[in-house]
Amino acid sequence: MMKVLVTGAAGFIGSHAAEALNKEGYEVVGLDNFSDYYDVRLKELNTDSLRKNNIQVKKVDLRKPEDFKKLTSDFDFIIHFAAQPGISSSSTFDQYLQNNVIATQNLIEFAHQNKKLKHFFNISTSSVYGLEATFPEDAAAQPASFYGVTKLAAEQLVLAESRAKRLNSSSLRLYSVYGPRERPEKLYTKLIACAFNNEKFPLFSGSQKHLRSFTYVGDIIEGLLSAVKKHHELNGEIINLGTEAEYTTQEGIDYVEELLGKKIELEVKPRRKGDQWHTRANINKAKKILDYHPTTTLKDGLQRQINWYKANFL
Repeated sequence: MMKVLVTGAAGFIGSHAAEALNKEGYEVVGLDNFSDYYDVRLKELNTDSLRKNNIQVKKVDLRKPEDFKKLTSDFDFIIHFAAQPGISSSSTFDQYLQNNVIATQNLIEFAHQNKKLKHFFNISTSSVYGLEATFPEDAAAQPASFYGVTKLAAEQLVLAESRAKRLNSSSLRLYSVYGPRERPEKLYTKLIACAFNNEKFPLFSGSQKHLRSFTYVGDIIEGLLSAVKKHHELNGEIINLGTEAEYTTQEGIDYVEELLGKKIELEVKPRRKGDQWHTRANINKAKKILDYHPTTTLKDGLQRQINWYKANFL
């Protein structure tokens, strides 16, 4: 049985990845530092679900080299989700630097101890492209936020290992992922929570017109599983994972209101620095190499997210 290390395993996408890999027959070990960036109870809820499936989750802080002593060095794959997430005015540059760059370099150094390691997958973001993310993978990156800059730096640290022939690695750039377990400050979980709690939704000025490739988490996981199976074709590669369908933020709000049968009151906030105004995943490369074809419509995915919210928070 091949063994996989998943960082950020108690988080939104990482927990889904750990579960899916487990179902595919991999032995999965998850890591998370259980940061209080958002309510730790959500991470604990995700962890409970993983442990019910006999998936180990260890409390490890990737910024601390000594924490790696808690791990064995017999992994076949490393999948690196852990990061200081998103664009947030409450996060400092140092937090992005430590969690996205220093932590990644420490993980790379640990990866070298794993003599049977087949591949290191870095999980990146469309934010590395900049304010518009509609490009193929060979387009010049133009990040416009601390998040995008440090995620690009992390990606390059990992890919440098491939260029130097020290590790086999690749980077998957994800687009606007949503679905069950989405973080509480993210668009759809926040919208759903505001609807049920009769609270105003904080909408950043102008963002209702932003276009997004809102991608259901299950479609992202399908792409990841294909990448793991085809890892021998991916050394040194960057792959976009997302949907080609694009929606405005306002259309997303309208769908949530339609599915809940309830109007959500909006409270307009000042524009957010570095926020992307247009993303549309260019997935020609993923189609060709991974046979990647996301199928979940936004409306269907949001219904699943609403069902998850009801089951866990009402």
